[in-house]
Amino acid sequence: MLTPKSVLITGSSQGIGLEFVKAFLKLTSPPKHIFASCINKEQAGDLDEIAKTNPCVKVIELDVEKQDSVEKARDVVQSTVQDEGLNLLVNNAGILKRMGFHDVTREDMRKHYEVNCIGPLMMAKTFYPLLKQAASRCPGEPMSCSKAAIINVGSGQGSITENASSGMYPYRASKCALNMMMTCWSIDLKADGILCASIAPGWVRTSMGGQNAAVTTEESLKAMFETMEKLGDEDTGKFLHATRGGTVVPW
Repeated sequence: MLTPKSVLITGSSQGIGLEFVKAFLKLTSPPKHIFASCINKEQAGDLDEIAKTNPCVKVIELDVEKQDSVEKARDVVQSTVQDEGLNLLVNNAGILKRMGFHDVTREDMRKHYEVNCIGPLMMAKTFYPLLKQAASRCPGEPMSCSKAAIINVGSGQGSITENASSGMYPYRASKCALNMMMTCWSIDLKADGILCASIAPGWVRTSMGGQNAAVTTEESLKAMFETMEKLGDEDTGKFLHATRGGTVVPW
């Protein structure tokens, strides 16, 4: 069962990020604090409506490409959770531009790495003290998404093994790099009791996935939560696929 007292979700204004917020609110014991981040509050109408009727939802502006923005968000979270720390960081913010060998540019490669890989890395590094604080409050307990964890919203497109169609160069490469970052975190943060994993949400009907995608955001989040609630010590460092029953993705 997922029972984090505090959770921070990047890219919460639409799609999977917005559905994360809704799904946490539906839990039998919702988090005390749901920090839902977006780049621009004025363009996050759906998220703002949820926050108006759910005091535990705190909308904060955060741009993962800008370190000063990340640190400002950290200060907001820290002032709220204080010595309880942050239980769960969900790195969901991401971009996808469909470019292949003949039209990919340096600028697009850099942009995807900045948002999809460097952004999550800086989020993990900046919020590490708060995650460590949360983990220290449960000494002896196994790792879990309720204790202290970093969950990356990954993608099957980041798998080298499963790449049979090519295309989407910037997206594939940046998501593959994100998996390497996650495995490094799992090694470096293991002693602190912080679980690290990447979870592919499936092909989801969002502005990124398109309307022909296989699953709705609700179906994806149901599978994501079923996967997350099972994670323990033996799962840190893994790349899992939610809509394939939480199985390991070869990459």
